Amino acid sequence: MTWRPILFTLALLGVLITGAPARAGDAEDIRAVISAQINAFRTDDAAAAFSYAAPGIRSMFGTEDRFMKMVRSGYPSVYRASNVVFGKLEPYRGGFRQDVHLTGPKGRSWVASYTLERQPDGTMKITGCVLRQSEETSV
Repeated sequence: MTWRPILFTLALLGVLITGAPARAGDAEDIRAVISAQINAFRTDDAAAAFSYAAPGIRSMFGTEDRFMKMVRSGYPSVYRASNVVFGKLEPYRGGFRQDVHLTGPKGRSWVASYTLERQPDGTMKITGCVLRQSEETSV
């Protein structure tokens, strides 16, 4: 059995649902980008953390330092996340939305809903993140 017809069908469904082609590997790329950015936050690697942001986010903040200041003050649960578990991934406005369940520094459970888009150069970049407290109890 060949996988080519199945992959073509999945890609076609991605176009029909999102208006953008879905590629094999999108989910893996999304998880890799989010994980890498969270790891960069943990080690205070501003250059790496900023590199995963989409051009619109990068232009909004201008510098790595301003971006990190915003994350430290506005997203402390992402900045120092633990118990990171990937949840639902869905098409969203020509890109994707990935829910990430995590535990913040005070032991509270949160859901970070990331939006991402594949860039013209083929890389996946983060276009936004909305954080909400989870009703689940952290471990």
